[in-house]
Amino acid sequence: MTFQNTREFAQQLDSQDELQHFRNEFIFPQHNGKNVIYFTGNSLGLQPKRTKKYVDDVMNDWGNLAVEGHFYAEKPWWDYHERFANPLSEIVGAKPSEITVMNTLTVNLHLLMVSFYNPTTTRYKIICEEKAFPSDQYMFQSQVNFRGYKSEEAIVEIKRREGEHNIRLEDVLAKINEVGDELALVLIGGVNYYTGQVFDMKAITEAGHKVGAIVGFDLAHAAGNIELKLHDWNVDFAAWCSYKYMNSGPGNASGCFVHEKHHHADLPRFAGWWGHNKERRFKMEPQFDPVHGADGWQVSNLPILSLAPYLASAEMFAEVGMEKLIKKRNQLTAYLEFILHEIDKDIDGTEFEIITPNNQEERACQLSVFLHGQGRSLFDYLMKNGVITDWREPNVIRLAPAPFYCSYEDMYEFGQILKRGILTK
Repeated sequence: MTFQNTREFAQQLDSQDELQHFRNEFIFPQHNGKNVIYFTGNSLGLQPKRTKKYVDDVMNDWGNLAVEGHFYAEKPWWDYHERFANPLSEIVGAKPSEITVMNTLTVNLHLLMVSFYNPTTTRYKIICEEKAFPSDQYMFQSQVNFRGYKSEEAIVEIKRREGEHNIRLEDVLAKINEVGDELALVLIGGVNYYTGQVFDMKAITEAGHKVGAIVGFDLAHAAGNIELKLHDWNVDFAAWCSYKYMNSGPGNASGCFVHEKHHHADLPRFAGWWGHNKERRFKMEPQFDPVHGADGWQVSNLPILSLAPYLASAEMFAEVGMEKLIKKRNQLTAYLEFILHEIDKDIDGTEFEIITPNNQEERACQLSVFLHGQGRSLFDYLMKNGVITDWREPNVIRLAPAPFYCSYEDMYEFGQILKRGILTK
């Protein structure tokens, strides 16, 4: 498609958008009486309007039924989490039995590493990507230190080549082969939070398994954003947060995947009563008998008030399906890229370097942009003029046009505001 940098063209694309009506399903912050242009769904998604009813239903059941809500609410609390198995399995490409929801992301990665990071004197190293999200880095360091190893010896970072912004797949695979028999675990982000690079999880999983390692993924920026086939790719485990592209609310519950090949394995795990045999859970037996499936990794009674917004969003995803979301995502992101280049050409002395890969297979909803010749003042201008975006040091703005609620006219209007911000600096 040949794009045009006009409002009329953007409005034409919106009129052809089969997901356009979902924009009205979300609540937008306001700026001068208008919806903001919201580019931070990669940090916190907007609130779906239907969320309030799901939360109110739980509050009403609590008020009317008290403890009996565990069994007699419209959506009984004791099996509330089971409603996520089908929609989330579609989102991440899994079997329903491989899915559970619990805790928050880093907590779940720690719990999963109890089962899947089992170092020996000879096989103890972890491979991760350079500039992983800091929480992952802290997790790796604390895990290897807890197991009696030194971080600088046990943690192997795959680095970008000099002068490049992204990590080459060939370098990932080469590093896996190089570490070889010393490699216990590969655990990287499915999508790098800083650059927006999408990793080839299928190839990485195959390479890790070939040298005898376990392979897992932090899918914080991938779930609800890209096509995933965790079961078919034979990924061992994964976890993701729900509050970015899945719009479940700040700090909300995390999803987990555990491949079915591990469901009956004798793996170490930190146990709790909600992972115990469901039919016998309330018999208060002293010996732990885990549920067969990902639910067997649960520990505590689930926070129903947190799950309610997540369920509202998960069911919205089920209505649309990832295929349609990805189709719009690709065109919307391409149009945003076009707008950036058009503004670049219009203004002398300005250069926007998009450090996210331009190959569609290696990018998703996010464009990370180096503002050469610009700085924090431009970001501040955007924020003061109704564009909610994200700044990362040293000089990067992350733009994530989420297909559920961003429009093509948003992309055009952003370009106009961006141009004014540069000219009035």
